[in-house]
Amino acid sequence: MERWFITMKKADFNQIAEKYHISPILARLIRNRDVIGEEAIDLYLNGTIADLCDGMLMRDMDRAVEILVEKIREEKRIRVIGDYDIDGVNATYILQRGLTELGADVDTDIPDRIRDGYGLNIDLIDRALDDGIDTIITCDNGIAAADEIAYGKKNGLTVIVTDHHQVPFIEEDGEREYLLPPADAVVDPHQPGCDYPFKGLCGAAVAYKLIEALCNVMQRDPEDLDDLMENVAIATVGDVMDLNGENRIFVKQGLEMLKRTKNPGLKALIECTGVDVERLNAYHIGFVIGPCINASGRLDTAKRALELLNAKTRREAVMLAEDLKALNDSRKEMTERGVEEAVQMIESTSLKGDHVLVVYLPDCHESIAGIIAGRIRERYYRPVFVLTKAEDGVKGSGRSIEAYDMYENMTKCRELFTKYGGHKLAAGLSLKEENVDLFRKRINELENLSEEDLQMKVSIDMRLPFPYITENLVEELELLEPFGKGNTKPLFAERNLRVISPRIFGKNRNVLKCRLQDEQGNQMEAVYFGDVQACLQAMEEHPVMSFTYYPSVNEYMGRRTLQLTIVNYLPVQP
Repeated sequence: MERWFITMKKADFNQIAEKYHISPILARLIRNRDVIGEEAIDLYLNGTIADLCDGMLMRDMDRAVEILVEKIREEKRIRVIGDYDIDGVNATYILQRGLTELGADVDTDIPDRIRDGYGLNIDLIDRALDDGIDTIITCDNGIAAADEIAYGKKNGLTVIVTDHHQVPFIEEDGEREYLLPPADAVVDPHQPGCDYPFKGLCGAAVAYKLIEALCNVMQRDPEDLDDLMENVAIATVGDVMDLNGENRIFVKQGLEMLKRTKNPGLKALIECTGVDVERLNAYHIGFVIGPCINASGRLDTAKRALELLNAKTRREAVMLAEDLKALNDSRKEMTERGVEEAVQMIESTSLKGDHVLVVYLPDCHESIAGIIAGRIRERYYRPVFVLTKAEDGVKGSGRSIEAYDMYENMTKCRELFTKYGGHKLAAGLSLKEENVDLFRKRINELENLSEEDLQMKVSIDMRLPFPYITENLVEELELLEPFGKGNTKPLFAERNLRVISPRIFGKNRNVLKCRLQDEQGNQMEAVYFGDVQACLQAMEEHPVMSFTYYPSVNEYMGRRTLQLTIVNYLPVQP
């Protein structure tokens, strides 16, 4: 069951509207996104690259730059070690390309998801030592690799960590002791004592800041590497970072650059996935282009995605892009099968009564456990862990709901894991097979979720009667883009709407179309893309309903019509 509520945040909307030449509707939407005060509103509406903070404000950035300047001058061999997801691959590419252009002798290594697991490990360090590497730079990992880094240092390596994950800590009597790795420099905005004002950067953005700082110190124009912002944008959206503050600027600017990208690999990927480049937005990165980049790390090796970014010729780029698309298509099929199996298990066992779902699918490919967990969370609105059989024991991924801090709860039973990590809304873990049932039992004993916590909350921006919906408003709403986590698409609602001639159509019969009429007789065209059968049945049983929606302009055969995309619906009880 859903709980709908209207966000009622106070401000002088007329004054804001007048000052920034926007409508009071837009002023209210901006306030609902917790953008408060003139400086913040101005940054939100008009922020540009010039508003990004200086990377040198990050703790240890000066130290990292100093080390690298020296290593480049001495022609020492540098290796970038990234991660196998979209953020790690783009961060690796940013460091590799930036350092190469600054004259460094640099190569890369990315762990294999299944063989190596996440982050730095002893094998990767041994490989670097065998190859005569002098300096390792991590990106999108490293903050939790204290033992591995100590091993590298003992064997004579210089190690620089760039990361954006939380710093591990031990807590005793309410006091936290943070465990920083013994690297030569640690650049991570989350570490204690870091004065960098914006903490929400992804790994690729931290890598970009390092390259920018290095350019400035080596008296090279950082603008020569501005195009790397498209990689920051892809990583920020793909790693589901909040699209506020600096991230909003990175994604806004990066998307514009991506529309005209000179990178043969990205160009080929946009073409082969059929994205209309003029309309390219954050949605396409999150759901079309991003999953193809991620698929290589899931089902093959992330080095394939890095090869795509490094492709020099169009022929090579097209071949690699088509490979990644094919990998992602097979990942989708595997995901559907996994979701079906998980639902069947929940519906037919005692799992259904658990507040925290722990689903063990031994035969599922471990790399898609997180995607399946996300889909199950959407369906049941509960925290979900999906576990799979791995080479040595069991591995899993978790996805959480707003009211449940996954990492904190896992920390309370950390003795059950051989390895774990993550944050409030997502986590990864490894454990012995004999601990699976015990984990399910313990994690459910630890939770204190109320029935209310387990109800999906639908946060509505405002009631928007039909006469207010105009082409001008639709155009103005574009000022709020890019949409995503932390800057959600506006959601409007209206009640007591009569449904007129609902019908399902489309090649895959996956679109519902109808007209909606308000109490004053105003009508609007509407479409719905969810579970269309269930929606149609509800409409036939309840001709008067309440809806949440987002307005857009539908262009068809040169005709422009206003149209609502229905998001949620509730029958109005007579």
